[in-house]
Amino acid sequence: MRKAPESARADSGLAQIWCSNSVAHVEVAPLEELPPGTMRLVDAGALTIGVYNCAGKLHAIEDRCSHDDGPLCEGEWEPEACVVVCPRHGSRFDLESGIPMSLPAFAAVAIYPVSVRDDGVVIVEVPD
Repeated sequence: MRKAPESARADSGLAQIWCSNSVAHVEVAPLEELPPGTMRLVDAGALTIGVYNCAGKLHAIEDRCSHDDGPLCEGEWEPEACVVVCPRHGSRFDLESGIPMSLPAFAAVAIYPVSVRDDGVVIVEVPD
């Protein structure tokens, strides 16, 4: 298991955000700064989002445990299984679906589409 590093927060916690068609596009980092087995925390307005690279596949999940609304992405995660573990009570969440895999959490958390622009920058789409 890996713990989210202190340096995981994207440049000073302020991401560039632009909106189109009621979707906000949040710039995370250049893809080369998010290699397999790493993650980044990104502030997206009122949301904080964890962006993970599991074996080359990118996932984005809300930084909020559905059990008690505490931080989710600041805990450990399992890159091989694409699972994040809540640091407060140990609930495990699938990064692809946001569905909890263990108690005490029982409700899914929000996941967001991730893409890489032509210039190589990782983008997360969040509702505006």
